[in-house]
Amino acid sequence: MTSPSTRLLNSNATESPTQAKSGGCGCDSPSSATVERDQKLEERIAKHPCYSEDAHHHYARLHVAVAPACNIQCNYCNRKYDCANESRPGVVSELLTPEEAAHKALVIGGKIPQMTVVGIAGPGDPLANPEKTFRTFELIAEQAPDIKLCLSTNGLMLPDYVDRIKELNIDHVTITINMVDPEIGALIYPWVHYKRKRYRGLEGAKILHERQMEGLQALKDADILCKVNSVMIPGINDHHLVEVNRVIREKGAFLHNIMPLISAPEHGTHFGLTGQRGPTPKELKEVQDNCSGNMKMMRHCRQCRADAVGLLGEDRSQEFSKEKFLEMTPEYDMEKRQEVHDGIEKFKEELKVAKDKALAGKKFANSPKILVAVATKGGGLVNQHFGHAKEFQIYEVDGNDARFVSHRKIDQYCQSGYGEEASFEHIMKAIADCKAVLVSKIGNSPQEKLQEAGIQAIEAYDVIEKVALEFYEQYVKELGNNE
Repeated sequence: MTSPSTRLLNSNATESPTQAKSGGCGCDSPSSATVERDQKLEERIAKHPCYSEDAHHHYARLHVAVAPACNIQCNYCNRKYDCANESRPGVVSELLTPEEAAHKALVIGGKIPQMTVVGIAGPGDPLANPEKTFRTFELIAEQAPDIKLCLSTNGLMLPDYVDRIKELNIDHVTITINMVDPEIGALIYPWVHYKRKRYRGLEGAKILHERQMEGLQALKDADILCKVNSVMIPGINDHHLVEVNRVIREKGAFLHNIMPLISAPEHGTHFGLTGQRGPTPKELKEVQDNCSGNMKMMRHCRQCRADAVGLLGEDRSQEFSKEKFLEMTPEYDMEKRQEVHDGIEKFKEELKVAKDKALAGKKFANSPKILVAVATKGGGLVNQHFGHAKEFQIYEVDGNDARFVSHRKIDQYCQSGYGEEASFEHIMKAIADCKAVLVSKIGNSPQEKLQEAGIQAIEAYDVIEKVALEFYEQYVKELGNNE
């Protein structure tokens, strides 16, 4: 699978600095058992775009909406079924039967061979709909054994189904845990429905907390990877999330995803209607940074719809509506899919060499950190026109590294002349704290506007880290010249 991206990297491909021979007696080296364990863990997440920040540049996912019922009420949730233009959890356009969902997975697995994961995330809770959820996984596992299976749950019923999850080889489970203090939980969850009874306020929050902790421990004991999602709600649980992070780490969670509250009034949620705001990008990053020393943090979450299709950051669900995919004959060829995956892995190796080469360049002592915004269609490259971007990936750069820290959704600038001024204003708010925008191309007008705002537009088609570090070197030199 040779592409312009691959050819670009081939021209830069040299031996990676990390491939240099190790010296010394090796006394401080990890044990072979530790290395083997880490390698096995890497293999488990290598093609899962949610569990691996690296994988999300290359591999796609599919969410199938087979689970409409929910057993708790969250103040940030309102499950609308017919909202095709919204991108937020709990939203779907169409509900599917397990048989329809399996057919859809086979169709998309053939059409999008880099799709490696099928997940069930709603629109309600998968474990409040156990028959539909597990029947869907059974059908997919029978016909597409190379696809990873995962589910997302609020955790209330998780302890009852861990054995079944293990039996079906569902290796990735996400639990949404917003609190480990029921007093705070009572501000987030109006009620919990458990064992045929509805519990309100503090009583319900206590039950939910106890069940979440029991489920998290059971996943650890069953050797099932667990990602914990936490919704950051300013004034309610923002300062509490460090404690949440500590507790879930102790109980074996693999990854923590702290994501911002979505609370627009038009969504009709309690928080939206009462004016509860979401966090600013700066506030979100600060909490993520405060937790990042304890365990792996997920910063590339897109808060996907429950029927999302494609790479993270894109949504191709409307290409595969029920009306369309039911008319399609699956062309699911595991050999062809493997060929595509082999091509992706080869490209990733070339990308790693290019990254290592960029990172081996000149270093800056005590260098300040800056943010840059990147327009990318994936693949770890600066490869998108400024006017076509619907989001920017944000990298934190210093003299030693360029590190992905977040993404920020924006209004697309190029709209055939309609609404471009309003779009640019929205873009500026999103990237006001960035020093540069890295793009494949940009028009003169937006480039001049960015320049006026003190943001440089850098045109390139290359590895993100390489472009970011080259800009940083130029930025530091100009900073020194101006002092």
